[in-house]
Amino acid sequence: MPELPEVEVVRRGLARWVSGRTVADVQVLHPRSVRRHLAGGDDFAARLAGVVLGEAHRRGKYLWVPLGDGAHSMVGHLGMSGQLLVQDPATPDETHLRVRFRFADGGRELRFVDQRTFGGLAVEPAEPGDPEATPGSLAHIARDPLDARFDDDAFVTALRAKRTTVKRALLDQTLISGVGNIYADESLWRARLHYDRPTATLTRPLATELLRHAREVMSAALAVGGTTFDSLYVNVNGESGYFSRDLDAYGREGEPCHRCGTPIRRAAWMNRSSYFCPRCQRPPRPQ
Repeated sequence: MPELPEVEVVRRGLARWVSGRTVADVQVLHPRSVRRHLAGGDDFAARLAGVVLGEAHRRGKYLWVPLGDGAHSMVGHLGMSGQLLVQDPATPDETHLRVRFRFADGGRELRFVDQRTFGGLAVEPAEPGDPEATPGSLAHIARDPLDARFDDDAFVTALRAKRTTVKRALLDQTLISGVGNIYADESLWRARLHYDRPTATLTRPLATELLRHAREVMSAALAVGGTTFDSLYVNVNGESGYFSRDLDAYGREGEPCHRCGTPIRRAAWMNRSSYFCPRCQRPPRPQ
Protein backbone atom coordinates (compact mmCIF):
# COMPACT_ATOMS: atom_id res chain seq x y z
CA MET A 1 0.00 0.00 0.00
CA PRO A 2 1.35 3.46 -0.85
CA GLU A 3 2.61 5.29 2.23
CA LEU A 4 3.30 8.96 2.90
CA PRO A 5 6.12 9.54 0.35
CA GLU A 6 4.23 7.80 -2.44
CA VAL A 7 0.99 9.68 -1.76
CA GLU A 8 2.87 12.98 -1.51
CA VAL A 9 4.43 12.32 -4.93
CA VAL A 10 0.92 11.85 -6.33
CA ARG A 11 -0.31 15.01 -4.55
CA ARG A 12 2.44 17.06 -6.14
CA GLY A 13 1.50 15.66 -9.53
CA LEU A 14 -2.14 16.63 -9.02
CA ALA A 15 -1.12 20.11 -7.91
CA ARG A 16 0.86 20.53 -11.11
CA TRP A 17 -1.46 18.98 -13.66
CA VAL A 18 -5.01 19.20 -12.27
CA SER A 19 -5.42 22.04 -9.76
CA GLY A 20 -7.07 25.13 -11.24
CA ARG A 21 -8.71 23.27 -14.13
CA THR A 22 -12.45 23.03 -14.77
CA VAL A 23 -14.03 19.58 -14.94
CA ALA A 24 -16.04 19.04 -18.13
CA ASP A 25 -17.46 15.64 -17.25
CA VAL A 26 -16.75 12.52 -15.20
CA GLN A 27 -17.28 8.89 -16.18
CA VAL A 28 -17.64 6.35 -13.37
CA LEU A 29 -16.78 3.00 -14.95
CA HIS A 30 -16.85 0.86 -11.79
CA PRO A 31 -19.25 1.61 -8.91
CA ARG A 32 -16.92 0.17 -6.28
CA SER A 33 -14.45 2.98 -6.90
CA VAL A 34 -16.99 5.54 -5.62
CA ARG A 35 -18.58 3.32 -2.95
CA ARG A 36 -17.71 5.88 -0.26
CA HIS A 37 -19.89 8.38 -2.13
CA LEU A 38 -23.15 7.02 -0.78
CA ALA A 39 -25.36 8.81 -3.32
CA GLY A 40 -23.78 6.75 -6.11
CA GLY A 41 -21.76 7.22 -9.25
CA ASP A 42 -24.22 9.44 -11.13
CA ASP A 43 -24.38 11.89 -8.23
CA PHE A 44 -20.58 11.84 -7.90
CA ALA A 45 -20.22 12.78 -11.57
CA ALA A 46 -22.92 15.45 -11.41
CA ARG A 47 -21.34 17.15 -8.39
CA LEU A 48 -18.02 17.52 -10.25
CA ALA A 49 -19.24 18.61 -13.69
CA GLY A 50 -18.37 22.27 -14.33
CA VAL A 51 -16.40 22.59 -11.07
CA VAL A 52 -12.96 24.19 -10.75
CA LEU A 53 -10.57 21.94 -8.82
CA GLY A 54 -8.53 23.62 -6.08
CA GLU A 55 -5.06 22.98 -4.68
CA ALA A 56 -4.42 19.30 -3.89
CA HIS A 57 -3.82 18.44 -0.22
CA ARG A 58 -2.81 15.37 1.76
CA ARG A 59 -3.31 14.05 5.28
CA GLY A 60 -1.26 10.91 5.84
CA LYS A 61 -2.29 8.52 3.07
CA TYR A 62 -5.42 10.46 2.04
CA LEU A 63 -5.66 13.01 -0.74
CA TRP A 64 -8.28 15.67 -1.28
CA VAL A 65 -8.98 18.47 -3.73
CA PRO A 66 -11.27 21.37 -2.70
CA LEU A 67 -14.11 22.05 -5.10
CA GLY A 68 -15.10 25.46 -6.43
CA ASP A 69 -17.64 26.28 -3.72
CA GLY A 70 -15.12 25.71 -0.92
CA ALA A 71 -17.76 23.77 1.02
CA HIS A 72 -16.94 20.38 -0.46
CA SER A 73 -13.85 18.42 -1.46
CA MET A 74 -13.14 15.34 -3.51
CA VAL A 75 -11.31 12.94 -1.22
CA GLY A 76 -9.41 9.86 -2.36
CA HIS A 77 -7.48 6.91 -1.02
CA LEU A 78 -5.29 4.80 -3.29
CA GLY A 79 -5.76 1.57 -1.34
CA MET A 80 -3.47 -1.27 -2.39
CA SER A 81 -3.30 -0.59 -6.11
CA GLY A 82 -4.95 2.74 -6.92
CA GLN A 83 -3.29 5.10 -9.38
CA LEU A 84 -4.20 8.66 -10.34
CA LEU A 85 -2.76 9.11 -13.82
CA VAL A 86 -2.63 12.20 -16.02
CA GLN A 87 -2.98 11.00 -19.61
CA ASP A 88 -3.39 12.41 -23.09
CA PRO A 89 -6.99 11.83 -24.23
CA ALA A 90 -5.66 9.78 -27.16
CA THR A 91 -3.93 7.31 -24.82
CA PRO A 92 -5.73 3.94 -24.88
CA ASP A 93 -7.73 3.19 -21.77
CA GLU A 94 -5.92 1.26 -19.05
CA THR A 95 -7.20 -2.25 -18.33
CA HIS A 96 -8.34 -1.30 -14.84
CA LEU A 97 -9.61 2.22 -15.56
CA ARG A 98 -12.35 2.98 -13.01
CA VAL A 99 -13.05 6.74 -13.20
CA ARG A 100 -12.23 9.25 -15.95
CA PHE A 101 -12.14 13.05 -15.56
CA ARG A 102 -12.26 15.20 -18.70
CA PHE A 103 -11.50 18.92 -18.53
CA ALA A 104 -12.97 21.94 -20.26
CA ASP A 105 -9.59 22.89 -21.77
CA GLY A 106 -9.51 19.62 -23.73
CA GLY A 107 -6.07 18.78 -22.33
CA ARG A 108 -4.83 15.79 -20.39
CA GLU A 109 -7.38 13.65 -18.59
CA LEU A 110 -7.18 12.49 -14.99
CA ARG A 111 -7.76 8.75 -14.70
CA PHE A 112 -8.29 6.66 -11.57
CA VAL A 113 -6.93 3.18 -12.26
CA ASP A 114 -7.30 0.50 -9.60
CA GLN A 115 -6.64 -3.19 -10.22
CA ARG A 116 -7.95 -4.45 -6.87
CA THR A 117 -10.59 -1.73 -6.32
CA PHE A 118 -9.60 -1.26 -2.66
CA GLY A 119 -9.14 2.48 -3.21
CA GLY A 120 -11.88 4.98 -3.85
CA LEU A 121 -13.09 8.54 -4.44
CA ALA A 122 -15.94 10.56 -2.92
CA VAL A 123 -17.26 14.10 -2.66
CA GLU A 124 -17.62 15.11 1.00
CA PRO A 125 -18.49 18.24 2.98
CA ALA A 126 -15.45 20.20 4.15
CA GLU A 127 -14.77 21.29 7.69
CA PRO A 128 -16.52 24.68 8.15
CA GLY A 129 -14.11 27.60 8.00
CA ASP A 130 -11.12 25.44 7.11
CA PRO A 131 -9.04 27.26 4.45
CA GLU A 132 -7.83 23.90 3.13
CA ALA A 133 -11.42 22.51 2.93
CA THR A 134 -10.36 19.37 4.82
CA PRO A 135 -13.06 16.66 4.55
CA GLY A 136 -14.74 16.00 7.90
CA SER A 137 -14.01 12.28 7.63
CA LEU A 138 -10.28 13.01 7.95
CA ALA A 139 -10.49 15.13 11.10
CA HIS A 140 -9.44 12.22 13.34
CA ILE A 141 -6.24 11.53 11.38
CA ALA A 142 -3.08 12.95 12.90
CA ARG A 143 -0.69 15.14 10.96
CA ASP A 144 2.41 13.52 9.55
CA PRO A 145 6.13 14.18 10.19
CA LEU A 146 6.53 16.14 6.95
CA ASP A 147 3.66 18.49 7.81
CA ALA A 148 4.94 21.91 8.93
CA ARG A 149 2.31 21.91 11.69
CA PHE A 150 3.31 18.54 13.13
CA ASP A 151 3.94 18.97 16.88
CA ASP A 152 7.10 17.03 17.77
CA ASP A 153 6.83 17.52 21.52
CA ALA A 154 3.18 16.48 21.63
CA PHE A 155 3.96 13.36 19.59
CA VAL A 156 6.85 12.31 21.84
CA THR A 157 4.73 12.80 24.94
CA ALA A 158 1.81 10.83 23.50
CA LEU A 159 4.10 8.06 22.22
CA ARG A 160 5.69 7.49 25.64
CA ALA A 161 2.29 7.56 27.35
CA LYS A 162 0.84 4.79 25.17
CA ARG A 163 0.70 1.25 26.53
CA THR A 164 1.66 -0.54 23.37
CA THR A 165 4.72 -1.51 21.34
CA VAL A 166 6.70 0.90 19.21
CA LYS A 167 5.79 -0.38 15.74
CA ARG A 168 2.10 -0.53 16.61
CA ALA A 169 2.38 3.10 17.71
CA LEU A 170 4.06 4.15 14.46
CA LEU A 171 1.17 2.64 12.50
CA ASP A 172 -1.48 4.34 14.66
CA GLN A 173 -2.90 6.99 12.32
CA THR A 174 -4.45 8.90 15.23
CA LEU A 175 -0.96 9.40 16.69
CA ILE A 176 1.13 9.94 13.56
CA SER A 177 -0.09 9.52 10.00
CA GLY A 178 1.49 8.34 6.79
CA VAL A 179 3.85 5.75 8.28
CA GLY A 180 3.19 2.26 6.94
CA ASN A 181 4.98 -1.06 7.21
CA ILE A 182 7.91 -0.17 4.97
CA TYR A 183 8.89 3.10 6.62
CA ALA A 184 8.18 1.83 10.14
CA ASP A 185 10.74 -0.95 9.61
CA GLU A 186 13.22 1.46 8.07
CA SER A 187 12.82 4.00 10.89
CA LEU A 188 13.20 1.34 13.57
CA TRP A 189 16.34 -0.04 11.90
CA ARG A 190 17.90 3.41 11.85
CA ALA A 191 16.98 3.95 15.51
CA ARG A 192 18.23 0.45 16.47
CA LEU A 193 14.87 -0.37 18.05
CA HIS A 194 13.11 -3.73 17.98
CA TYR A 195 9.56 -3.54 16.68
CA ASP A 196 8.14 -5.10 19.88
CA ARG A 197 9.80 -2.73 22.32
CA PRO A 198 7.21 -1.23 24.70
CA THR A 199 6.68 2.48 24.13
CA ALA A 200 6.72 3.06 27.90
CA THR A 201 10.43 2.12 27.93
CA LEU A 202 11.40 4.86 25.46
CA THR A 203 13.18 7.83 26.96
CA ARG A 204 12.30 11.23 25.58
CA PRO A 205 15.65 11.52 23.72
CA LEU A 206 15.16 8.06 22.20
CA ALA A 207 11.59 8.83 21.13
CA THR A 208 12.79 12.12 19.63
CA GLU A 209 15.53 10.28 17.75
CA LEU A 210 12.99 7.77 16.36
CA LEU A 211 10.85 10.65 15.06
CA ARG A 212 13.92 12.20 13.45
CA HIS A 213 14.71 8.93 11.68
CA ALA A 214 11.12 8.55 10.49
CA ARG A 215 11.19 12.05 9.05
CA GLU A 216 14.58 11.50 7.41
CA VAL A 217 13.74 8.16 5.82
CA MET A 218 10.46 9.43 4.37
CA SER A 219 12.14 12.59 3.08
CA ALA A 220 14.80 10.45 1.39
CA ALA A 221 12.12 8.27 -0.19
CA LEU A 222 10.18 11.32 -1.37
CA ALA A 223 13.30 12.71 -3.04
CA VAL A 224 13.49 9.68 -5.35
CA GLY A 225 9.78 9.31 -6.03
CA GLY A 226 8.90 6.81 -3.29
CA THR A 227 9.22 3.04 -3.17
CA THR A 228 8.07 0.85 -6.05
CA PHE A 229 8.15 -2.95 -5.81
CA ASP A 230 5.75 -3.66 -8.69
CA SER A 231 3.69 -1.79 -11.27
CA LEU A 232 0.91 -0.93 -8.80
CA TYR A 233 2.55 2.25 -7.48
CA VAL A 234 3.57 4.93 -9.99
CA ASN A 235 3.33 8.71 -10.05
CA VAL A 236 0.75 10.62 -12.14
CA ASN A 237 2.96 10.25 -15.22
CA GLY A 238 3.25 6.48 -14.76
CA GLU A 239 6.83 6.58 -13.48
CA SER A 240 8.20 4.37 -10.69
CA GLY A 241 9.96 5.43 -7.49
CA TYR A 242 13.47 4.25 -6.70
CA PHE A 243 13.80 4.11 -2.92
CA SER A 244 13.68 0.29 -2.98
CA ARG A 245 17.37 0.50 -3.93
CA ASP A 246 18.16 2.23 -0.62
CA LEU A 247 16.19 0.10 1.85
CA ASP A 248 18.15 -1.08 4.89
CA ALA A 249 15.68 -3.55 6.39
CA TYR A 250 12.36 -3.98 4.59
CA GLY A 251 12.33 -6.84 2.09
CA ARG A 252 15.97 -7.80 2.78
CA GLU A 253 15.49 -11.12 4.59
CA GLY A 254 18.77 -13.08 4.64
CA GLU A 255 20.81 -10.18 3.27
CA PRO A 256 23.58 -8.68 5.45
CA CYS A 257 22.76 -5.75 7.70
CA HIS A 258 24.34 -2.60 6.29
CA ARG A 259 25.70 -1.80 9.78
CA CYS A 260 26.99 -5.07 11.22
CA GLY A 261 26.70 -7.72 8.51
CA THR A 262 24.26 -9.93 10.42
CA PRO A 263 21.56 -11.41 8.12
CA ILE A 264 18.30 -9.47 8.25
CA ARG A 265 15.39 -11.48 9.63
CA ARG A 266 11.71 -11.44 8.81
CA ALA A 267 9.09 -12.14 11.47
CA ALA A 268 5.35 -12.54 11.09
CA TRP A 269 3.62 -9.58 12.72
CA MET A 270 -0.08 -8.61 12.74
CA ASN A 271 -0.78 -10.38 9.42
CA ARG A 272 2.24 -8.58 7.97
CA SER A 273 5.99 -8.93 8.18
CA SER A 274 8.60 -7.10 10.21
CA TYR A 275 12.18 -6.94 8.96
CA PHE A 276 14.94 -6.27 11.48
CA CYS A 277 18.56 -6.94 12.37
CA PRO A 278 18.71 -9.38 15.31
CA ARG A 279 22.00 -7.88 16.47
CA CYS A 280 21.36 -4.15 16.05
CA GLN A 281 17.70 -4.37 17.10
CA ARG A 282 17.66 -6.73 20.05
CA PRO A 283 14.23 -7.86 21.27
CA PRO A 284 13.00 -6.50 24.60
CA ARG A 285 13.55 -8.51 27.73
CA PRO A 286 10.47 -10.41 28.98
CA GLN A 287 8.54 -8.34 31.50
